[in-house]
Amino acid sequence: MIAPVSVATALEERIKAQAFGLGFDLAGIARLGPADTADAFDRWVARGYAGDMHYLPRWADKRRDTRLPFPGTVSAIVVAMDYGGKSPGGPVARYARGDDYHDVMTAKLGTLHEWIAAQVGRSVRGKAYVDTGPLLERDLARRAGLGWFGKNTNLLNPEIGSFFFLGALVVDLELQPGEPFEADRCGTCTRCLEACPTAALVEPRVLDATRCISYLTIELKGEIPEPLREPMGSLLYGCDICQDVCPWNVSFARDLPDESPYRARAELAGKDARTLAREILSMTREQFSTDFKGSPMKRAKLRGLKRNAAVVLGNVGTAEDRDALIGALDDPDPPVRDHAAWALDRISAR
Repeated sequence: MIAPVSVATALEERIKAQAFGLGFDLAGIARLGPADTADAFDRWVARGYAGDMHYLPRWADKRRDTRLPFPGTVSAIVVAMDYGGKSPGGPVARYARGDDYHDVMTAKLGTLHEWIAAQVGRSVRGKAYVDTGPLLERDLARRAGLGWFGKNTNLLNPEIGSFFFLGALVVDLELQPGEPFEADRCGTCTRCLEACPTAALVEPRVLDATRCISYLTIELKGEIPEPLREPMGSLLYGCDICQDVCPWNVSFARDLPDESPYRARAELAGKDARTLAREILSMTREQFSTDFKGSPMKRAKLRGLKRNAAVVLGNVGTAEDRDALIGALDDPDPPVRDHAAWALDRISAR
């Protein structure tokens, strides 16, 4: 006997098709409930690996159950949006070169939310989450069948690698969930662990954020520990190394389409690390606000970028960069002054 096709099943397929039509590259559905990785997250925080990101343990109770952040919701539409792993590497991580993914994806999920309400003929309670709330989106993405946890802690998809953002729209609709992604396709590969210049991947699937270049250049607000400055090399904002070396990205990372909001803005496109570092060190607050409006790089604030720029010049700069660093010695922010002095000492010693 052939089972009848339910209206719910048809709706789920239409939801995923609409998500693809809005520009998402992956889409799946998961049932909300206790988070599979909640205990691992708690252990990670307890080991001090969250560093100064005190907001992470703040809502630990809600992170343990994905029904709690927005009560009354029972299902999640989980999506991914590619940001171009084939783009050349550089001083700024690929995800941060264009428009802020929080804004882009939240708007698209809002459109999807409205479309779903129109389809079911009633108001649908729900909320979009894009790395902005106490929701373990990576956990939901695996449960929705979008991929597995790589040894570099990123979600890996067998068709597009890992250069993508995750988002979720939680709703009060009973939707049929997809099959969780159960396989581990990393095998014996340890390239990401071996390639990390600061040894931040302390074991497979465990990241000590306090050693991660992305944390050091974005989340850390004070002094970058001196032993970790040289390993940062020419990286000014974020790091892609553990993704660059992953065989799944080597084989399946994608180019960005011309109309992608994640293409590098003019202020960043094609600039080498020294040029960009010098420009940032001389940048005013007004110029920063103008040039980086709508950019995820605003998270580090200008003082953080200037601190990072000083480290970059300390690592790859020459005598030609001394004037930019000398000017930074009068910066009102102590870490900028201290890192500029460190960089000048490095250049003089070469």
